[in-house]
Amino acid sequence: MAFRTTAVVCSSLKKWAYNLSGFNKYGLLRDDCLYENEDVQEALRRLPAHVVDERNFRIIRAVQLSLQKTILPKEEWTKYEEDKLYLTPIVEQVKKERLEREEWEKNY
Repeated sequence: MAFRTTAVVCSSLKKWAYNLSGFNKYGLLRDDCLYENEDVQEALRRLPAHVVDERNFRIIRAVQLSLQKTILPKEEWTKYEEDKLYLTPIVEQVKKERLEREEWEKNY
């Protein structure tokens, strides 16, 4: 019983923090906000072109809304349940490959 209550509270807290972050009011996904270091750039290169185009559209729209000092209508906000991590798994794979390559170069 306590575990179930804790899970509900944890889920509610995650949704609250997600909505408080503010990027969803511009229609952005969590992975749209990643800092573009070398690993993220490599992961973006591996994505299909249409996914990169969708990401670029969301970012450009968010910048435009920010410059206009406005946000999207509430029905167009990204919802917590709809936000999917499309880039994070690829970034983790790229990091793993990079670390493996660095380890290989160091030892051999």
